[in-house]
Amino acid sequence: MPVMTTVSIAQAIRERDKAALTSALGALSGFEIAELMANRIEEDQAFIFQALPPALAAETFEYLSLRSQKKVLHALSTKALADILEAMAPDDRTALLQELPDAIVDEYLKLLPGQERSLAITLLGYPKDSVGRLMTPDYLAVKMNWTVERVLQHIRAYGHDSETINVIYVVDDHDRLIDDINIKDLLFVPPAYTVSQITDRKFVALSVNDKAEKAILLFKEYDRVALPVVDEQGTLRGIVTVDDILRLASEKNTANVQRIGGTEALDEPYMQTPFLHLMKKRARWLILLFLGEMFTATAMGFFEGEIAKAVVLALFLPLIISSGGNAGSQSSTLIIRALALGELKIGDWFRILRREISSGLFLGCVLGVIGFARVTIWSSVSSIYGAHWLLIAITILLALIGVVFWGSTAGAMLPLILKRYGVDPAVASAPLVATLVDVTGIVIYFLIALVVLRGTLL
Repeated sequence: MPVMTTVSIAQAIRERDKAALTSALGALSGFEIAELMANRIEEDQAFIFQALPPALAAETFEYLSLRSQKKVLHALSTKALADILEAMAPDDRTALLQELPDAIVDEYLKLLPGQERSLAITLLGYPKDSVGRLMTPDYLAVKMNWTVERVLQHIRAYGHDSETINVIYVVDDHDRLIDDINIKDLLFVPPAYTVSQITDRKFVALSVNDKAEKAILLFKEYDRVALPVVDEQGTLRGIVTVDDILRLASEKNTANVQRIGGTEALDEPYMQTPFLHLMKKRARWLILLFLGEMFTATAMGFFEGEIAKAVVLALFLPLIISSGGNAGSQSSTLIIRALALGELKIGDWFRILRREISSGLFLGCVLGVIGFARVTIWSSVSSIYGAHWLLIAITILLALIGVVFWGSTAGAMLPLILKRYGVDPAVASAPLVATLVDVTGIVIYFLIALVVLRGTLL
């Protein structure tokens, strides 16, 4: 953005010179204006948006964050609000409306003309998180008996209203999907060819009721810019484009990372999330984890006598339980990510279990040998572990094997169990797994100590 333009825009906003601001903003794209608005206070955002001509306002609006969109809509006149809603692409409008309260959605729907209102209601009627809510009805469809020349004329006449013209869809007289054709396939055949001569009736399609995650996986697998969406009868209802999939994938990845970090997913960017709302999201998980860690104190209290007899065991307690928690966190993170990418399914549980049992035993042995060596080396230069240092070293060795083995196995199985019962696997976050393994790790540690040290320190 040129310096002079930036200065003139800032001056126009400061002086509330609407005419000057409209002139200055005319040189910018919708994306650039949205970026400009993102760093402004609410009053400035409303003033900037109201200075935009209708077409540029509609373009800018689709680049704004959900929070900014809500604020801008609230500040617009009824006429301006209606114009924006009508100008929005159907899929973008659905994404906005599904985040608003039902009462507001009803009011906004009344502002749309009949056909657009009917379309918006239809799209909102599909289940939340379904492909039906992602699709747009703006696509190009042709018939099998059309010539290539007629298809190209159709594209020239109606292509500007389509979300994309990279792919043309072939339907029958009942609008059932027959095939899809890449536009380049039309450019290298004689104009007299019919569509039936260049189709192979092989296509990939989504169902209106498919989960959004399936759409993400199919786009990744087939490397498409758009995919058709059909209903139960195979009727073409719309298309989903890659820009919506990229946005959705980014949102889901962000939400999963936040959950794995031990907090509820944020609805908006970190700096735009109200402080109290952010605290609410974080406090719930912290309280849950705190309550879980209270069982750690309970478990230690159960072995209070053993700790009193062999205080040296308490020295290794943080080492033991943190190793188990870390192993569990590693496993849960790997499994959650593999599930999200479609690399694993619930049906793979036995293969995963077998692999994590091997991993847990191997990693436990590695850490156990290091722990054993630590006690042995320290005992050669110090009497801190007393005459029974070898038994203590064996206890540490076996405890690390047991706790790391359990942590790896539990961390891998928990996301699968949650997914099996329809819960987001990302809920099995690293802090949650670590908390669960902490409690059980204490029990494993002291039970091994009771067996190995019985008759000596215990």
